Amino acid sequence: MNPKYDPGLLAAADTSARLRAAMAAGAEADPALAGVLVARCGVEPDFFVRDMLTWALIQLPRSVTVPLVVTELDSTNAQARSQALHTLSKLKDPATWPALTRELLHDPNDEVRRTAWRTAVGLVPAGQEQQLAAELATELGRGDRDVQLSLSRALVELGDAASDALALALVSPKAKVQAHAQATERLLHDPGANFGALLDEAKRAVALGPQQVHAHR
Repeated sequence: MNPKYDPGLLAAADTSARLRAAMAAGAEADPALAGVLVARCGVEPDFFVRDMLTWALIQLPRSVTVPLVVTELDSTNAQARSQALHTLSKLKDPATWPALTRELLHDPNDEVRRTAWRTAVGLVPAGQEQQLAAELATELGRGDRDVQLSLSRALVELGDAASDALALALVSPKAKVQAHAQATERLLHDPGANFGALLDEAKRAVALGPQQVHAHR
């Protein structure tokens, strides 16, 4: 490690100082910094600094970074879990797919859950897309509009592999699930559409009766 580089700067009071420190750590690319960077991810309050920490981590050898990041998935700290998932999504290492557990896909923390969905869609092995879609579809109708949009985007990213799961959700006895599934199905065919408008329209259609749901398919 370059003696001029001080990892302690990652905890500086000034946000821009921490950002510069994370950038310098990435430029340093010293494997000895991996533990410090991973630990900081769990407590760093600034989004841009966290993203720079992830950038710094992916400059290091995967053999060093991946085990440390995967360990963070079991952390009791929700931010640590979320940032670890984000880092895995950037590393794009197929070997980390088994670390994307059902528990993470259904994590009680919204941000962790959303990041897990996005990461899983990016890492899912060929042939397992339908299975993943079925698992994600069990989250339909839950959470606020931002969470629902994240889930819909994940399912849309899976493309035709999500069709069966959405078809099943369209006949769910739960109105929220039906509406979310309908909005997602329409987003699948028109990715540029306004999700909020689609969801509002779907809610109205579901309230009017089953025939309205199928009329939009």
